[in-house]
Amino acid sequence: MSTAYLNQTLRILALFVLVFGILFFGRPVFIPLTFGAVLAMLLLPICHWLQSKGINNGLSATLSVAALLLVMGALITLLQYQLSDLIDDLSMIEERVNSIVTGLKSYVKQHFGISNQEQQKIIKEQQSGGVGKVAGIVTTLLGSLAGIIIDAILVLVYTFLFIFFRGHFKNFILRMFKPENRDATREVLQNAGKVTQQYLGGLGLMIIMLWVMYGIGFSIAGVNNALFFAVLCGVLELVPFVGNITGTSITVLMALAQSSDIKVVVGVIITYALVQLIQTYILEPLVVGDRLNLNPLFTILIIVVGEAVWGIAGMILAVPLLGIFKIICDNCEPLKDYGFLIGPPKEKKGEEGNFITRMFKKST
Repeated sequence: MSTAYLNQTLRILALFVLVFGILFFGRPVFIPLTFGAVLAMLLLPICHWLQSKGINNGLSATLSVAALLLVMGALITLLQYQLSDLIDDLSMIEERVNSIVTGLKSYVKQHFGISNQEQQKIIKEQQSGGVGKVAGIVTTLLGSLAGIIIDAILVLVYTFLFIFFRGHFKNFILRMFKPENRDATREVLQNAGKVTQQYLGGLGLMIIMLWVMYGIGFSIAGVNNALFFAVLCGVLELVPFVGNITGTSITVLMALAQSSDIKVVVGVIITYALVQLIQTYILEPLVVGDRLNLNPLFTILIIVVGEAVWGIAGMILAVPLLGIFKIICDNCEPLKDYGFLIGPPKEKKGEEGNFITRMFKKST
């Protein structure tokens, strides 16, 4: 290995470290900005369709963001409606929880010899200063809610501005390259936007299918407010790997609190297993597919890094951003080796790739 090549590699790695450091310390600025850019890519087909109908750029951008708000509002309304039913059952849930706690106390007394009085004393010691803690928790929650609302408004503003000024930003990027390289740069930008749209669009369609399957399964299992928990499990799919487990765990705990029938919990677990089987072997290959063409190892790694840098927002954004980065690497000579590294062991082209995808293609 030549010294020049080694120096170039070290410079690139140092650049990566610098970029991640900037992203970590600048996360209050970059998280809403990145969400706005990604949502703008997702909404671009709607904007282009509106413009093809003779609507000007400003109104098209406004209507695209309005469509996003309409979908979000419908989802929030649905969750609020289901949540109101859940709140009505809180007294029953409280009774069930108290019953479970009483059973646990009896179990501890029988197996560990700790009397109910001693257990109560331990609990009181742990809850000392409880009023102050509760006040602190409430203050933190209110502050977090205010921050979420501000970030949501910023995301919507950024989304509109990215759509409205997309031509200006594109020309700026093209001006940074020599005239002979601008056609290749334009192709990279188009591919990055197209891949992101396909991935996010497929992910959204898959989440809707998961809502239907979880809703049917939870209803058959006898879960109260099944639609609420179905939507919750589907939305949490935005957080890779841990989202579906978290949603199902919440559903299991609420099923235990709502009912003493163990069949309900078994039904929830069976539903989760069947949905995951269908999602892994049918929905993901057919609906989402291998749009980003990434190595599974680096997919998991970037999710972990995203969580360390930006928290849950980083986990949601990590995969599409890595897909965009790979497209840049594949078309930039100094970075092609890194594009090869984070790609799959064998490029999937034509009829190659997932077995189920090939099977369905052959059948059609």
